[in-house]
Amino acid sequence: MGRFAVMSLTSTAAERIKSILAASDAAAHGIRVGIKKGGCAGMEYTVDLADQPGQNEDVIERDGAKVFVAPEAVLFLLGTEMDYEETVLRSGFVFRNPNQTSACGCGESVELKQADLAAMAAAQQA
Repeated sequence: MGRFAVMSLTSTAAERIKSILAASDAAAHGIRVGIKKGGCAGMEYTVDLADQPGQNEDVIERDGAKVFVAPEAVLFLLGTEMDYEETVLRSGFVFRNPNQTSACGCGESVELKQADLAAMAAAQQA
C-alpha cells in the first residue's frame, strides 16, 4: 500500500485551480497550500501559484489540477478536503479540515492541531 494522500480535492476545486492557472501569466503548474501563523485564531491557510514542487512536497492531483503541500503543513492538513465555494458574500477555496479545533468569526484564520498518525494508521488497518 502506498502513502495515503495528505488532502483531497473536490472536482469544483480542481476546475477552479485549472482556470486560475489558465488565466495566469506565470509559468505555474499548480498551486501550493501551506499554513502560516496569523489571524485571530492563530493560523491561516496560504494558497499560492507554484511552478514546480519543492523538496519533499506532497503532490495531490485531480482532473489534471495539481496542489503541492508544503512539508511543514502536512501534519496540519492530513485528511483535509479542499473545495471551492462561491456565495453572495465571498468566493474562494474552503478547507474542510478534521484537525481544525476552532475558527475565528471572520473565517480567515483557524486553530489547528497536528493529526494523530497512530489513530489514522489504526483506522486504516480496521
